[in-house]
Amino acid sequence: MSIIGGGEPGGKARGLADIRGALEAGLDVSRHPGVTVDIPALAVLGTDVFDDFLKDNDLTTIAGPDLADDRLASAFQRGDLPFSVLGDLRALVNQVDSPLAVRSSSLLEDARTSPFAGVYGTKMIPNAAHDADARFRALTQAVKFVYASAFARLAKDYRAATGHAEGEEKMAVIIQELVGKRYPGRFYPELSGVARSFNYYPMEPARPGDGVVSLALGLGKTIVDGDRCWTYSPAAPRVDPPFGSVERLLKESQTQFWAVNLGEPPAFDPIRETEYLLSENLSAAERDGTLRYLVSTYSPLSGRLSMGLPFPGPRALTFAPLLVLGETSLNDLVVDVLRTCEAQVGGPVEIEFAMTFEPHRFRFLQVRAMPGALQETRIDHDEQEGERTLVAGGMALGNGVVDTVTEVVYTVPETFDLKNTSAMAEELEAINRRMVQSGRPYLLIVLGRLGTTDPWLGIPIRWAGISGARVVVEATQDNVRVELSQGSHFFHNLMSLGVKYFNLSHSGLRRIDWDWLKRQPAVEETRFFRHLSLRSPLLVKVDGRSSRGVILKPGDLPL
Repeated sequence: MSIIGGGEPGGKARGLADIRGALEAGLDVSRHPGVTVDIPALAVLGTDVFDDFLKDNDLTTIAGPDLADDRLASAFQRGDLPFSVLGDLRALVNQVDSPLAVRSSSLLEDARTSPFAGVYGTKMIPNAAHDADARFRALTQAVKFVYASAFARLAKDYRAATGHAEGEEKMAVIIQELVGKRYPGRFYPELSGVARSFNYYPMEPARPGDGVVSLALGLGKTIVDGDRCWTYSPAAPRVDPPFGSVERLLKESQTQFWAVNLGEPPAFDPIRETEYLLSENLSAAERDGTLRYLVSTYSPLSGRLSMGLPFPGPRALTFAPLLVLGETSLNDLVVDVLRTCEAQVGGPVEIEFAMTFEPHRFRFLQVRAMPGALQETRIDHDEQEGERTLVAGGMALGNGVVDTVTEVVYTVPETFDLKNTSAMAEELEAINRRMVQSGRPYLLIVLGRLGTTDPWLGIPIRWAGISGARVVVEATQDNVRVELSQGSHFFHNLMSLGVKYFNLSHSGLRRIDWDWLKRQPAVEETRFFRHLSLRSPLLVKVDGRSSRGVILKPGDLPL
C-alpha cells in the first residue's frame, strides 16, 4: 500500500492494512495447495487531498446546500485535483496496465456502529487506452466521482439519520488493481464473493455461527447490489438454496454478470457509476471459457442438472464443481480467512473477495466488523396470533424491543406493480428525507426486495434512501414472487445500525394485517405509499436467536 498526499487513509484502507498482516501471520496457506492468497496492490489518496480539492475549487459552498446530485457531480468534475498529487497519479497509470477500482475510504466508513456500506461511490475504469493522457483523465474523473458521492443527497440523509454532523466526514480514496482476466472486449473475475462469519438467516441444518457465503460470476457488484447470486452455508456447501425445483433454480439463479468494458469507448458520462461497465449474459461467459468451475448443465430429457459442462444445454450458476466436487478448496479457504479476520477484528466479520482460476488466485478485497449474536427476547404465542398483531414473521433479523415508533410508511398492495418500482424509489427517498429532517423514525413495509439494482425484483433503492426507518418489513404476495434480500451492502447497514427487519414470503405462514392499515387515517398519500402517524407507538419485538418477530398495534386504537 502506498499513500499519496497527507492525512488519514480512511476506514476501508486501514482495515485492509490491518488484515494484510493478520493473513500473513495467521492463515495456514499449506492447507490450500495450488491457491495463492493475497490483497491486490493499492494506493491511497489521503484525506488532506480531499480537503485541498474542496478548498482550492471553492466546493464547500456548493456541497453544503441541497443541490441536485447531477449538478453537484458536474461541479466536482469541473474542479482540479491538487497539483501536488498529479505526478503520482500519472505515474500510477503509466506503471499499471490493468483496470482499476477507485473506491471510497472515508473516516466513518466500515465502523462497527455506522458502517456506511454502499453509501459512497465506487468506479471501475479500464485503464486500457493507448493514450496515457486519456487513462490519466479517466482516473482523475473517477476520483472526483468518489469525492462528489460524499455530498450526494442520500449520503447526507444517511449521516443525519446516524447522528453525524456534516463537518465530521472526510474522504480518502483507494485506487486498487482490479481482480480479473482479459477477454475479448471485457475484463472480469471468474468468481466474486461476500462471506459473513455470522448468519442471521440460518436454514436447517445450518446454525447462526456457521456463517453464510454468497457467490457470483463477474464483478462483485452483483452481490453487494442485492441482485441474484448463489448463497449457501459454509458448514453445508453441498446443500443448495431452497429453490424447490430445477425449473425455479434456472429461472431465479444468476443469469447476468458485470464486467469492465475493454471494447468501444462508451459515451462520455463521468458522473455515472457504470460508465465503463457491461452487463453480459452467460453465453458471453461461455465463449470466454470462464464457466468450467461455476456451472451445472440442465438436461431437458431427464429434467436434471449435471455438474460442469458435460453436454450442450442451459447453464445454471450453481458453483457445484467448486462446492460439491471440490475442484479447489474454496469453501475451506473462505472459512479459514473468516476465522483469521475474526481473530484480528475481535468479533464477527463480513469479507469481500474475488478469484481467478488457472492459476488459482484468491484476492482479498475488504473486511467489515459485524454485530454478533444477542440474547433471547421473549415472544409469546398469542402475540404472534392475536388481534393486536400487525405483523408476525418467522424470519426476522435483529434483537430486542422497539417501543418508540409511531410513524408507518407502507406500499399500497393494490397498486403495486414491479414495472413502477423505479418511480417508487423516488417517492420513498423523498418521504425518507422528510422523516429524517423532522427526526421521526418509522416502520417501512414494502413488497419485493429493497436494496436491489434490478427493478423487477423490488424497489431499487440504496440504504441511504430509507435511512430513517427503524423497522423494515419486506413481503411478497401472489403477483410479487421474488426471493427477498439475503446479502448485500444493504444488509450490512441493517444489521450494524440495529434496524429490526422482517422477511415475509408469500409461501410463509405469517402475515400483515393490511385491512387494519387501510382503516387508519393517512397524513400523506402518494401514488404508491401511505404514511400513517399513530397516536401511540407500536411495540416491535425480535428474538435474534429464534429469528421470530412481531409488531403489535397500539393498545389505544381499535383493532
